[in-house]
Amino acid sequence: MALAALAQSTRLQAFRTLVKHEPDGLAAGDLARHLEVPQNTLSAHLAILSRADLVTSERHSRSIVYRANLAEFQKIVLFLLQDCCGGRPEICAPVIESLAPCCPPKTKKEKSRV
Repeated sequence: MALAALAQSTRLQAFRTLVKHEPDGLAAGDLARHLEVPQNTLSAHLAILSRADLVTSERHSRSIVYRANLAEFQKIVLFLLQDCCGGRPEICAPVIESLAPCCPPKTKKEKSRV
């Protein structure tokens, strides 16, 4: 279900945007403006991502703030790597190694500048 949810371009773009705004997330209206998508259209896309457990939402006064569910995304990526390797870690070792330098965690100093 998660891969199907991410297969649509607007949903993929919404998820990627939410990942970039971790850990604070984005209000639905701000996300709609950022993606240049009508709010009702984005609402339908966010519902699909939510049912796939890829995003979470939390009400803040009159706004709903959405966040990427990175723990669930990690499970999906790990499943794909393990399933595709078929019990042969030497096949996936280069892929796993290549992931580390692409996405180093931000330091507290870098987070405060964003």
